[in-house]
Amino acid sequence: MSDEPSPKLQVQIDDEIAQGVYSNLVLINHTENEFVLDFAFIQPSNGRAKVRARVISSPRHTKRLLQALQKNLERYEERYGTIDVSSEDDPVFH
Repeated sequence: MSDEPSPKLQVQIDDEIAQGVYSNLVLINHTENEFVLDFAFIQPSNGRAKVRARVISSPRHTKRLLQALQKNLERYEERYGTIDVSSEDDPVFH
């Protein structure tokens, strides 16, 4: 095993992208070769959702994303408490 430190990742982000978009719904589809995540915003009084961002990812990367999200949720809950997802107000689609 090498004693050399691994290189640091430098991420560049445009100002517009850095502002982010709010999403309260994600629609997930997949094929054998890719996952498509459509991040959308749905207003509580309106049954229409508008996609704000689409992310297309390989299955391998999607699984790593799932693992990273799980680890970060665990850290969040350790610090701020358990997140309650039992609300019937939020739409859930399968």
